[in-house]
Amino acid sequence: MDLRRLRAFVAVFETGNMTVAAERCFVTQPSLSSAIKQLEEELGTTLFLRHKRGVDLTDSAHQLYPLARQVLAQAEQLPVLFQARQTRLKLGIANFHDISPRRLAEFLRRAQTAEPRLELSLLDHDASGWDARITLDVFKRPQDLFLPLWEEDYRLCVPLEHPLAAKSEVSIADLNDYPFIECAACEAHQQTLSLLASAGFSVDLVAKATHKTQVRHLVEAGIGISFLPSGVLEGSAVLKAVPLAAPRMFRRIGLCVEADRADSEGLAALLAVARQA
Repeated sequence: MDLRRLRAFVAVFETGNMTVAAERCFVTQPSLSSAIKQLEEELGTTLFLRHKRGVDLTDSAHQLYPLARQVLAQAEQLPVLFQARQTRLKLGIANFHDISPRRLAEFLRRAQTAEPRLELSLLDHDASGWDARITLDVFKRPQDLFLPLWEEDYRLCVPLEHPLAAKSEVSIADLNDYPFIECAACEAHQQTLSLLASAGFSVDLVAKATHKTQVRHLVEAGIGISFLPSGVLEGSAVLKAVPLAAPRMFRRIGLCVEADRADSEGLAALLAVARQA
């Protein structure tokens, strides 16, 4: 359906006069009359009863009017919709899997609030094609900028019914001979095992895992105890986190971007939020 005919119809309906409606539509009266006639033929109904003083509205005109207004309003929104899409700042963000979901969500919320044009796509940490990464500082490359966002302390995690769960703090000696679950790529775990060995205590390694979340599942299953960063423990209703009386073990999470791309509009907005952290 020709939108020009609908606009002509709406103008006649609202003014009740062909001449006034033609002036409103910036067309001649014969052109407007022709458009109305073509619309009536297309719909198979009479919309206006013409007379010397103007026009009378038919029942069909009253039925068509709200529909015509709706169609015209939707048509006017189409350019705005696509213009808005063209101005969005699309960013692919790869995030490390075993980090605090609460803090990650908070950072993304602040970024979207600071720059509403951001259109974010979350990617796997090792995926290609990312614009930025939320990751550990150990994964920073020489060509990257790294802005710290938060730190997560390691805590001994044990089931709520475990004997160590009653302690407010544990020492290295307290860990002697307890079944231990190791995360193979974790520096904190290696540090703990070294502390145990240097103190002359034995370690009963009962399981290993690749990711921290997998370690958490094993501890929740009651297979053993382990050390996990606070972010991984969020939301667990069956584990108790207990501090270790030893040198602080923690990891630093931050925003990582390639230095030569840092001045692009989308990344600049993301970096500004990261600097506030």
